[in-house]
Amino acid sequence: MASACTNHAVRYGDMKPSRSWSRIDGIDLLRGLSILFVLMNHVNMRLLSAKVPYTKGLPPQLVLSLVWNGQFGVQMFFVISGFLITSTSLRRWGSLGDLSIRDFYALRFARIAPLLLLLLVVLSGLHLGDVQGYVVSPRTGGLGRALLAALTFHINRLEAARGYLPAGWDILWSLSVEEMFYLFFPLASRLLKIRKLLVPLLMLFIIAGPFARAKAFNPNPVWREYSYLGGMDAIALGCLTALLLADHRRLSKAAIALCGATGAALLIFSLCFSLKAYAWGLGRNGLNMTALAIGTSLVIAAIAQTEWRAPKLLSPLLALGRRSYEIYLTHIFVVLPLFALFLHLGKPMTAVFPLFLASIVLAGILGGLVAALYSEPMNRWIRRRTGDDASRLGAALPTTP
Repeated sequence: MASACTNHAVRYGDMKPSRSWSRIDGIDLLRGLSILFVLMNHVNMRLLSAKVPYTKGLPPQLVLSLVWNGQFGVQMFFVISGFLITSTSLRRWGSLGDLSIRDFYALRFARIAPLLLLLLVVLSGLHLGDVQGYVVSPRTGGLGRALLAALTFHINRLEAARGYLPAGWDILWSLSVEEMFYLFFPLASRLLKIRKLLVPLLMLFIIAGPFARAKAFNPNPVWREYSYLGGMDAIALGCLTALLLADHRRLSKAAIALCGATGAALLIFSLCFSLKAYAWGLGRNGLNMTALAIGTSLVIAAIAQTEWRAPKLLSPLLALGRRSYEIYLTHIFVVLPLFALFLHLGKPMTAVFPLFLASIVLAGILGGLVAALYSEPMNRWIRRRTGDDASRLGAALPTTP
């Protein structure tokens, strides 16, 4: 990535703040693909827990590619997040060295906290109501311990030490990784005011990632998937991609083609030939996720330099991507009831495909409603209360960073 893109970047400290932003369809499609992988994986896990042999007779690689790419989807989310947050910060403040720590935290709080807090209230109520599938067992510390972990972003550490929490809580492991990174991101940006110091720090995260995921260095299987360093390398790659493209000058057509083709090849290999990657030892050494993250970064570098608009055929995937945060935090409330209905009907094989389809469609609808009726209005309200608004802060979107 660096060889294709570095020559086109300049010192981000020389940039002037920009207030002109629009959605990038390619990035929304990547987010839509990521949340689709998560949804497919979580439905698949319920089916396997009920011993429904719906994959019998299918090629193993096809099964892995269709319903076992949830972890890869989260890794793609991390890259996209790093790119968008860094790009938005550069356009808002002109330089990461001039980043306002207060405003950065206010923006993150306005975007993340309202839905997270509502989710925790709902999950706590379901736990106290002894609703099956939502009760936090004493073995993992009970409700109080889960709330503390969620609010201090260490659900991942709790699960690695005491076992998995119910699905509605478990998904918060990725938020723990992401928000812990952004807790220190503005501080590092202000302290390391020049790019020559910040880039090596990001490179250290990228180098550490595979070691955190490797069996030889991490015997705990949960921590291999959920560790901070095991996800922060992808966020760092996204940040680095934004820095390399920070100059407003366009990449040459050859560089765009190289980034796009190489990135697409890495994504296809990681998502569609994962068995080969494991056979080569990439999974055991934590490098399969690195290959995926680099591929995602290269694709982002290419699509961020184009004005490509997605065809209407891809509108459903775009919609999933644009509401990916809301869908991610609420999809369990769709998957679990639909799966309970599936069990009530006697686990008919003919209902497996409708189960997947209904889960995706209804999760998308629920996420859209939550965004429109709650998280987006709360986002705007909190910004106004803190003295900021979308136009003054130069947000990437009219309502969300």
